[in-house]
Amino acid sequence: MQSPTVPAPSIRRVLDVDAIRGFALLGIFAVNITFMASGYPGNLVTDPAFGSALDDAVRTFSSVFVDMKFYVLFSFLFGYSFTLQMQAASRAGTAFTPRLLRRIGGLFALGALHIVLLYGGDVLTTYAVACLVLLLLRQVRDRTAIRIAVALYALVLLSLLASAFLVDRSTFVPDEAEALANGARATQALLGGWEANIGEHFAGLPLLVLQAVTVQGPTALGLFLFGMVAGRRQWLGRVTGNEPVLRRIQWIGFPVGLLGAIVYATSGGNGNTLGVAASVATAPLLTAAYVATLLRIMHRPGTAVVRTALAPAGRMALTNYLGQSVAGLIIFTGIGFGFAGRFSPLGLLGLALAVFAVQVLLSALWLRRFRYGPVEWLLRWLTNASRPAFVAPPADSRTVEVAGQSSSSGPTSDGLPATRPQPAARTAPPAVPPGPDDVAGTRRRA
Repeated sequence: MQSPTVPAPSIRRVLDVDAIRGFALLGIFAVNITFMASGYPGNLVTDPAFGSALDDAVRTFSSVFVDMKFYVLFSFLFGYSFTLQMQAASRAGTAFTPRLLRRIGGLFALGALHIVLLYGGDVLTTYAVACLVLLLLRQVRDRTAIRIAVALYALVLLSLLASAFLVDRSTFVPDEAEALANGARATQALLGGWEANIGEHFAGLPLLVLQAVTVQGPTALGLFLFGMVAGRRQWLGRVTGNEPVLRRIQWIGFPVGLLGAIVYATSGGNGNTLGVAASVATAPLLTAAYVATLLRIMHRPGTAVVRTALAPAGRMALTNYLGQSVAGLIIFTGIGFGFAGRFSPLGLLGLALAVFAVQVLLSALWLRRFRYGPVEWLLRWLTNASRPAFVAPPADSRTVEVAGQSSSSGPTSDGLPATRPQPAARTAPPAVPPGPDDVAGTRRRA
């Protein structure tokens, strides 16, 4: 059977991006689940029921290796996919701005529903607003984009440092006794029904907006710009796993990033503004080291299975992100099983790994039959203003696809381009299994 030939590097490119996104999805959930399971973390105190040395060790592990790192990665990938959206619009011969505005509107609507119904720590609304600014900056040169990104990060760091030295937190932050009482009340609210949980979500909106305006929004936009530059230069499209730069990123990113993470963890995490500043400054370096390590692993013959496993979950990242919130609602709140306040930090970490493992399996099974995740399909419909095909063609009738994506023109739901057919030259190797598709977040920032 004759079918278009697809170069192996193109296949790896899409699989790499989706696999990295799948990896970030796990880190995001490992942070979010702590806020889904208890009202204490949102009040910057620990649950008195879980104060053992093991509990403290697990919380420290999360603060050092997980907290505030994976939000960085998702934001970078959002900017990277933005360039793929632009390329796809150009290939399709359609105006980019209208389709992106429809996509932004869809993301904001999904985020608003997410906040009200599922989880008060949504990031989709922040991404949607920041993307409007990215749209205005899409024509700037790479050097200008990097300068703006650095300036945004510097502004956030300066504001955090000024707050740490000039603002008396005791005037607006409750003392420990009050915070513990608030944590107990919030946990009890989780055990209620829809009215209690939606009420808590609305109660947290002022803090969510404050975080988005002062820290999360500016840093997200900066990372969008870095990702946009990387996408223009196709940094993730040329990786073989053997580049010396990957080792240099590891040698720099791990020691500097871990130093900042240790300062953040030992100073009190989100409860200490200087600690947060240290994490904001160094988390991108540690995240870059994670990505360099993952790329090297995924491009080794003996461990390439890691990419195959993670990629489908990354391709359905939006569906899986919202699915994680659904799982949290069912497991922890009174709407479902009502297990809020019952899981230790170690138990929550294990549960996050278990839920993600199920998502990895279900994503792979789903994409054998369907082209996109259900939420990705809806967002693609809105973005392109036309209903896309949902059911995947039979395996024996498909053309060779890049990472299992349709050969028709246009972006996938997260901006990864569906590759057009190449001129037939020879019989291609067997089509790769459906591989991978933008967004996730955290209330106190993964």
